[in-house]
Amino acid sequence: MVAELYGRTDGCCGGRGGSMHLIDLEVGFLGATPIVGGTVPLAVGAAWSGTLQGKDRIGVVFFGDGCMEEGVMHESLNFASLHKLPILFVCENNQFSVYTRLNERQPARPIHGIAQGHGIPAYSGDGNDVEGVLALAQTAVDRARRGEGPQFLEFSTYRWREHCGPNFDDELNYRSVEEIDNGRKDCPLTRYSTLHPELADMLPRLEAEIDAEIAVAFDFALASPKPSTAQAQECVYA
Repeated sequence: MVAELYGRTDGCCGGRGGSMHLIDLEVGFLGATPIVGGTVPLAVGAAWSGTLQGKDRIGVVFFGDGCMEEGVMHESLNFASLHKLPILFVCENNQFSVYTRLNERQPARPIHGIAQGHGIPAYSGDGNDVEGVLALAQTAVDRARRGEGPQFLEFSTYRWREHCGPNFDDELNYRSVEEIDNGRKDCPLTRYSTLHPELADMLPRLEAEIDAEIAVAFDFALASPKPSTAQAQECVYA
């Protein structure tokens, strides 16, 4: 994935997709698109394909609250419900779409209620509660695997960083430093470690292992060659 971000030949799309088009069939990741809501019908199609082929698997798709304003979202919910497809829809409600708050974009109704309106069992929970997320996810996955059709989860959280990038964006004046700080205080890792002090030594070790793994990925990406001009013309279709 990191090699793809750098546009290198060892990237998962050969360096052609960049950050917007990722795919890795070996791990069951069937593709990302830059269009809001664009991955949702892909996931529904994958779930339908698995059903037609008699495969024991479910599809899972993750999206933000802004996706609920796209027509394809409703079409996908309708189709999945009609055919009782084994798919799990997971909405990460982080309160913002780019720089616009949820209450400026959508009426005062629960997002998971939209899925219920399509006849889909839907649940909501605190996205910063590690154990709560696990419990709801396990319930939904089990129901989908038992042939009970699509499931919908809405997890409430708060977006700390800017819409696209690693920085804080309080200088844009659509939210304050205090609001961001309050959101960061509800960090799921901090909450979980507070409830389980016995894990205090484990978390720094895990962070170090993850940092090392990421460093290896970046070294691999930077060592990968850049595509040639001839390669740029491959896999291009009219």
